[in-house]
Amino acid sequence: MKKTIIAITAVSALLLSACGSDASSSDTTVVAAETTTIPSQPGTIVEVAQGNKDFSTLVAALTAADLVSTLSGTGPFTVFAPTNAAFAALPAGVLDKLLLAKNKDILIQILTYHVVGSEVMAADVTAGNVTTLEGSSIAVTTMDGVKVNKANVTTTDVMASNGVIHVIDAVLVPASIDVSSL
Repeated sequence: MKKTIIAITAVSALLLSACGSDASSSDTTVVAAETTTIPSQPGTIVEVAQGNKDFSTLVAALTAADLVSTLSGTGPFTVFAPTNAAFAALPAGVLDKLLLAKNKDILIQILTYHVVGSEVMAADVTAGNVTTLEGSSIAVTTMDGVKVNKANVTTTDVMASNGVIHVIDAVLVPASIDVSSL
């Protein structure tokens, strides 16, 4: 009973103070402030890829090759990232074979062939050969759009905290690897 009287008294006091008259007051409308979202630092190259459903095959390959920690490192890196459709365009059965533990070294070579050990933004791309983390060079051309070897760059400058991703429409394979022999 005592708690009820205290609660009624508190509510009454609030109501009375809210109903107080002030000659200078007028009707007011309370407008909620817009919520502002402050963009956070993008994640690492791996985290950005994990957040995009078009890179689920790439993420699975990075995991199978134990390259997640490498591409989560400080970088900077430029990754020419093949989409799921690019992996699906490989000859039948090749992707499944690449993901086998016995082919891990080959998978590492293929995936690191997609990575440059510096950050290269689209505006800074020039035609020529570029050395990859795998050790061989990829040919970058700028006639009729940017191509890496024969893969088209379809999206540029996807930022990550440790570099940049450029999306490509084909999987790059070093000349030293014959995927048909897997």
